[in-house]
Amino acid sequence: MLNFIVRRIVVGIVAIWVVSVLTFAGLNAAGGDVARKLLGESATPQQVKSKQVELGLNRPLVSRYWDWLSHAVRGDFGRSWFDGQPVSNTIQTRLPTTLSVVAVTVLVVAVVSVLIGVTAAVRRGWIDRALQLGSIGGASVPQFIAAVILVTIFAIHLRWLPATGYVPLGTSFSGWTKSITLPVIALALAAIASAAQQVRSAVIAELSRDYVRTLQGRGLARSEILFKHVLRGAAPAALTILSLQFIGLLGGIVVIEQIFALPGIGVLAVQSTSEGDTPVLMGIVVSTVTIVVVVNLIVDLAIGWLNPKARLA
Repeated sequence: MLNFIVRRIVVGIVAIWVVSVLTFAGLNAAGGDVARKLLGESATPQQVKSKQVELGLNRPLVSRYWDWLSHAVRGDFGRSWFDGQPVSNTIQTRLPTTLSVVAVTVLVVAVVSVLIGVTAAVRRGWIDRALQLGSIGGASVPQFIAAVILVTIFAIHLRWLPATGYVPLGTSFSGWTKSITLPVIALALAAIASAAQQVRSAVIAELSRDYVRTLQGRGLARSEILFKHVLRGAAPAALTILSLQFIGLLGGIVVIEQIFALPGIGVLAVQSTSEGDTPVLMGIVVSTVTIVVVVNLIVDLAIGWLNPKARLA
């Protein structure tokens, strides 16, 4: 088990490093004249050149990356080129908003998709057919359209929930719950349909295995077989789809944050991209990839515990 964990950690560290190299090279290749953006069109060539020297843009790319990496490993991503604020502080302020929405969405998707998927696999009939239709419908409706519909119904007409804004969890639990309800529903609709379909397929595959018939022949109750054995066998597939959903939600939340005016990391990424703020973008990319690596490590450990054969794969 220890070797399994060490391998996963090493692979994760290498993945973070590779992404940081590619991102740094790409941003600097397509960054444009950042000094001119900062100073404005009225700046003289001498002022622009001085600003480039101040930002270190006159130094070789490898030297600049090494300087960034040596600070980043200590949690220092530098300062924003536009507002001068420490990038680490900015990310620490924005990241909890994004993670709270994504984490609650994944939890909702996990609970609802397991309930629907297991019910459809066991009962079949109209529930199974409804799941098939729901999967097609959920996948065909873009998240931003679902968000607009939800805002129109629940915020504008019914006035049950706020249309925009975010209340931190530490400020008010009820306010936080209300502020993330519509974003979570908008993100979860399509994810639930897809995850429930995968859970259904995994449970059906487990129910067809020989050991299930053996347990039935021994007189075990169907509920005991389902909850003690079948769900454990189907859990790795469900955990895998949930980890993929988590990664997809981190990417898809950019639009949702824009619609609901959430001060999250997605909005910050869009703003920094338009400005060409390389230090902020590097901090966002590395932080996001690190979160993804940690989540995948946790999922791999859970799958390895459920299925020891996966440790050798």
